[in-house]
Amino acid sequence: MLFTRLTVWGGFVSLRSESPGKRPLQYGSGRVKRLFRWAAWVVLGTTALGIAGCATIGADSSPERKQKVVAERAQARWNLLLKGDLGGAYEFLSTGSKATTPMDLYKAKMKPGIWREAKLGKIDCEAEICKVVMLITYDQKRIKGIETPVDETWIIENGSAWYIYR
Repeated sequence: MLFTRLTVWGGFVSLRSESPGKRPLQYGSGRVKRLFRWAAWVVLGTTALGIAGCATIGADSSPERKQKVVAERAQARWNLLLKGDLGGAYEFLSTGSKATTPMDLYKAKMKPGIWREAKLGKIDCEAEICKVVMLITYDQKRIKGIETPVDETWIIENGSAWYIYR
């Protein structure tokens, strides 16, 4: 029977076989790699489930909870747009928006690089629809720092908030 002891102290890890007549386990061996890989997946899976359980919202959630989640997602989407990551911003679109707007069309219509800053203005949520006003700052040739409100509609479905692209 195989017995293995994992010792952790300081920044060092030691994994030794304690089975009689067995050679010591080396980290490079396939069995040890699988053991560490399995342990990493268990930790990541548990963490992901814990986070997903906390982030789930629905139409019956409190208005404050909906506003908090929508605010975080709207700001995260705009942060991606400010960086020019249109693929990442596309992932915030609702299922219906993705069905009617393929990613290539979305990328062709969006013109990143003109916006300088995006901040949350106001959120109103009713049932599963939230109206968001984002304050977008951009520059023109002669005028710098123009702040314009942009109205957005977000829908709550599948446990999260999704942007409705029009």
